[in-house]
Amino acid sequence: MQKLIAAIAAGLALAATSGAAQAQISDDVVKIGVLTDMSSLYADATGKGSLAAVEMAVADYGAKVAGKPVAVVSADHQNKPDVGVNIARNWYDNDKVDAIFDVPTSSVALPISALTREKNKIHINSGGGSSDITGVACSPNTVHWTYDTYALSNVAGKAMVKRGEDSWFFVTADYAFGMALQRDAANVVKESGGKVLGEVRHPLNSSDFSSFLLQAQASKAKVVALANAGGDTTNALKQAAEFGLTQGGQKMIALLMEITDVHSLGIKSTQGLIITDAFYWDTNEETRAFSRRFNEKVGHMPTMIQAGLYSATMHYLKAIDAIKSDEAPKVMEQMRKTPVNDFFAKNGKIRIDGRMVHDMYLFEVKKPEDSKGEWDLYKLIATVPGDEAFRPLDKGGCPLVKGN
Repeated sequence: MQKLIAAIAAGLALAATSGAAQAQISDDVVKIGVLTDMSSLYADATGKGSLAAVEMAVADYGAKVAGKPVAVVSADHQNKPDVGVNIARNWYDNDKVDAIFDVPTSSVALPISALTREKNKIHINSGGGSSDITGVACSPNTVHWTYDTYALSNVAGKAMVKRGEDSWFFVTADYAFGMALQRDAANVVKESGGKVLGEVRHPLNSSDFSSFLLQAQASKAKVVALANAGGDTTNALKQAAEFGLTQGGQKMIALLMEITDVHSLGIKSTQGLIITDAFYWDTNEETRAFSRRFNEKVGHMPTMIQAGLYSATMHYLKAIDAIKSDEAPKVMEQMRKTPVNDFFAKNGKIRIDGRMVHDMYLFEVKKPEDSKGEWDLYKLIATVPGDEAFRPLDKGGCPLVKGN
């Protein structure tokens, strides 16, 4: 009798083990959700291009991982936190989405990160900027891939104060991203020996910047810093030119400006602008090869957010292939221990706080006479190693970091 019981127990254990092995990928498909801005001020920098970048990576990987097909779904969060969270919750609860990618607009990205942790899924953010994503709001289920407000501020702020542009006035988008960008930039300016003369906040997706720019002009600050992005940045720059801020001796800096923004405004209007970026299509043969393919598919060169998404998708799929599982904690562990080496990043690394650390670049927009083509827009000023560009691990207040 004891032998029979032992045999039954052994059989049950074997069946359980076999079941676990077969259930390494929880269903018959690995599903990626691209949650982005398809219709508003960040649509050029993210939107359809973000979806295309993820789809390109999936296709290049062979559309299968660990023997299972990979599916991509997408949605427009309309830059509204409640809309974004409702979409994400439905994806996780009903549509069996394994990971959500992109999520521009930090006020949407932060609650998506929290929901992803609650559902024990994966969020790889490329479009959102707030450094709080890997700071006080860090999560073991979220990777912040491409850039953040700390790096944008740190790279450009230090360089400008060093060359004597040491008094700043901020024109800031009045939501999580803009406030984080201003906070991080102001800290860099002050730590570098400069001073902040004032600030003004504008609503998201503004069309009229006249009152804000007049206050910036009246401040006499050497630098007028735009702590906003997308259509807000391009609108502010157009109107700054009309008010003659640069002609009056003030330097404009767009703390987050994508190559699509520069192209839209034109090189004549943007020449001399200082820009921090994580990616430029014309850096080397690898970046050019990817970017030309992307351009053929989408109709413009990729932004750093879009290039970052291709890189992140590949890294995610490679992690699943390596461990033959899409179980979130195991995939996250594999992604963290594997360096990122591709056209987007060399020797990139994912820290425990979720920050993917890689080189950042400081560019100046070329003069029209120096440009050799439609997308030949940037001149490299400096390459800043990731450990210098991004916030030190122990300074962000992330609870996952020992000592915080």
